[in-house]
Amino acid sequence: MVCEKVDKLGYKELKDLRFQIDLKQDYSFALCFWIYLPKSTPFPCTILHQLHSDNPFLALGKDKRVILSPSSSLHEESAVIPSVILETEFPLEQWVHLGCEVCCNVIRIHFDGKVMGEQSVSSSDCQNLMTVTLSARHEGFDSLDGYAYNSEVLRSTSIKNHYVKDPPLQLCIDSASASDIELESDGIWNIVGGKVSCRKKFSVDVLLLDAFGQPRHRDFKVVASLIYADDWSPVEKAEENAAPLLVIYDGLEFPSRDKPIKIFEGRASFKMYISQLSSKCENKLFRIKFDVPEIGNYPFFEAFTPPVRCISSTSNGGNMSTITWKKLPSGIHLFNGSSSPQYAVGHSELQSKAICETKPNPPSKRVKFGEDTPMENTKADTTAKQHEEECNSYTVPENEENYGSIDDSGSDSESAGAKTSELKNTPCNIELLSDLTIFRYCLGSFSERSAMLNEISVAFSEADIADMAEKVAFFSGCTHHRHQITIVKGLLEEGEKVWNLISRGSQKIHWDDVVFVIEEQFMRIACCSTRALTQQDFNFLRRSSGGRDYLTKDDFDRMWCWLYPVAYTISKHEINLLWASTSSKWIEGFITKEEVEYALQGPLGNSDPGTFILRFPTTRSWPHPDAGSLIASYVGSDFSLHHRQLSLDYSAGMFDSNPKPLEELLLSELELSRVIRILINAITHRTNKMQLTNIPSAQHSRFTNGCYDPQVVSCKNHVLRPEDLLL
Repeated sequence: MVCEKVDKLGYKELKDLRFQIDLKQDYSFALCFWIYLPKSTPFPCTILHQLHSDNPFLALGKDKRVILSPSSSLHEESAVIPSVILETEFPLEQWVHLGCEVCCNVIRIHFDGKVMGEQSVSSSDCQNLMTVTLSARHEGFDSLDGYAYNSEVLRSTSIKNHYVKDPPLQLCIDSASASDIELESDGIWNIVGGKVSCRKKFSVDVLLLDAFGQPRHRDFKVVASLIYADDWSPVEKAEENAAPLLVIYDGLEFPSRDKPIKIFEGRASFKMYISQLSSKCENKLFRIKFDVPEIGNYPFFEAFTPPVRCISSTSNGGNMSTITWKKLPSGIHLFNGSSSPQYAVGHSELQSKAICETKPNPPSKRVKFGEDTPMENTKADTTAKQHEEECNSYTVPENEENYGSIDDSGSDSESAGAKTSELKNTPCNIELLSDLTIFRYCLGSFSERSAMLNEISVAFSEADIADMAEKVAFFSGCTHHRHQITIVKGLLEEGEKVWNLISRGSQKIHWDDVVFVIEEQFMRIACCSTRALTQQDFNFLRRSSGGRDYLTKDDFDRMWCWLYPVAYTISKHEINLLWASTSSKWIEGFITKEEVEYALQGPLGNSDPGTFILRFPTTRSWPHPDAGSLIASYVGSDFSLHHRQLSLDYSAGMFDSNPKPLEELLLSELELSRVIRILINAITHRTNKMQLTNIPSAQHSRFTNGCYDPQVVSCKNHVLRPEDLLL
């Protein structure tokens, strides 16, 4: 029954893999399949035998490299059999796509969609074999343990498409989702458990991902169980005959094996207790095993946590953190502050999560899970620091941007459509304007905010979301949040629309096939048909999406969370005029802080004071409050470089009260006098030349020898109020 279900999903045991191929007139064929081999795989070994020959068709050598050796003759004992060897070692315990292409003049081996080995052969080697039979089983040989998926004989030109089309699935732990867990320096999870009065709830998510790391939805139910880490046997019941592992569902506790959790959008979220202490089990370590019983015991549909030590609350120590609110002083002016009320988090022993958690004992080398644990493409800053940065985010601190890379703290390297919060796993029950929701958003990490906004965008109207944005702006004291909340519907809907347009149902798309569509959609959203994206812009977008040849949904979402806020900002009338300007280039393309500083420094030192460049911050992605903002990078009066953010809140009617164009408002700032443009050599990307933009003669009169003359310009009307910040 179980085997039938797995077989219907396209999976099979490797021993059942078999190909019977009717050869074409030119005696050529191609086949491909996904293969999963366990750690126990012996080397050397044969994957596929060719039944018309004693020579293996596909094998693994002693050095763990794949060898393709097709034999075309029934009697080739004296013949030299052509072969091609894969350059890299074959990975175990993960899905790998293999493609074999056999022609009369060449043989090729494809590894994960790419040709990784090729060998020319003589056409005279081709014999009149009309049928070739390849099988994982062969008389006199032991069958190799492993699994195969989606095996198919096809034309060689389709191997790459086969790789992309329908990848296999695998269950894994999302360590980033784990909470209320202490992480020891040796990687062991410490969880407080035991009796009902002492144990603490913890949570962890299980992901169903395809071979490309994309979440996939299936009607599977995942079950958790507690096992010993040394021999993988089940942990016995705790005292009072309680199940060793309990799952919390709708506020009730269930034995973990009795309450499976359904996968929703590629994720199953578990909230659990451990009732059995390690001290009651000879101080043994545990693991939590997740599997899908309805499918069977297949290693790729099982996932295990790191070793777990279940401790009592007395051995954990530490107190709950307390959170208070305090009012911060307000500021004034375009670059230098906000006159609106500002509130921030005051804290006592506040941990890096906004949620109150236990504090590790000082002598211990434990760290709170999800706090200081290094993760790829994320920043582990404390919530207090994060909030302080946001409430002062009208100024972009110097030396804080990462050159040429996007700050993924807003997405945690995850798809905008599949975030790491349990909010996506349940029907929307958020009270949008409640204090709890507002504070939760203000104190949450970027990934938690993104997940909240994903759910809210579906369940509430734009008017409701706008009301929430106002409350968040007020209570956080940071009006920049307002903009990121109000654009959520457009960002997600446009992103889904663009992805469907470029992917056409595929999981991965070659970068060259998407650039023009992305450019077209960017120009449409930005409401600008006169300025196209440059090759430099495309290079940056490719880096921001991961820099790979193929674009996945997660890669696209990461790029889109940066690109959409920029396009939305450009769509505003005053910004649009500057972006579309051809006589003078007021806003540079997608350039990094490093490139701007290189240009402002010049070959003979820094440029004159007041020289500036307008750009978009390349390290800020939605829902970061600075996403899509404009930065003025300029040379100060002390000849040092500064980076300040412009406050351009159209919701406050700034340009209604001030009829002056934006370029005139910029030049009325004491710190800014002349804008320059950057010419980047397309070959070296390092030969930067500066050209003074043509400024109308009336504005030239404001300068004396290229420096700002305060006696010429009146600065009485500073309408770019800090409370009007738009980020």
